[in-house]
Amino acid sequence: MPIQTYTGSCHCGAVRFEADIDFSHGTGKCNCSICTKTRNWGVVIKPEAFRLLSKPSATTDYQFKSTSSVHWPFCKTCGVRPYGLGDIPEVGGKFVTVNIACIDNISAEELAAITVRFADGRNDNWWNPPAVTSYL
Repeated sequence: MPIQTYTGSCHCGAVRFEADIDFSHGTGKCNCSICTKTRNWGVVIKPEAFRLLSKPSATTDYQFKSTSSVHWPFCKTCGVRPYGLGDIPEVGGKFVTVNIACIDNISAEELAAITVRFADGRNDNWWNPPAVTSYL
């Protein structure tokens, strides 16, 4: 798949974004505590490929207390988390992770064709899939 510009939003539309995404690099799901609880399915892009179209004040921020390496802005109105912002040297530095469920202009056929990689974040074994992935 070539790079395509997608638009997305939270449930109520208060948070809106545009992102240039190349799905040929795959997407990810992991079993860490936040991804499991929020059923996150993300695609990682560089910050310059992401444009927030709404005011940052429409969101509030959540961070893991232990690492503070990723910010998880979520809508103050509906609570949906359309994207995350991080800076982890081991994965290439600064990045944005887009919640695929929040992309508005993607077809069911495109979603079905996307490669998904699984990570065992629960055990800090990020480069390998967990033994069971069917619940992710």
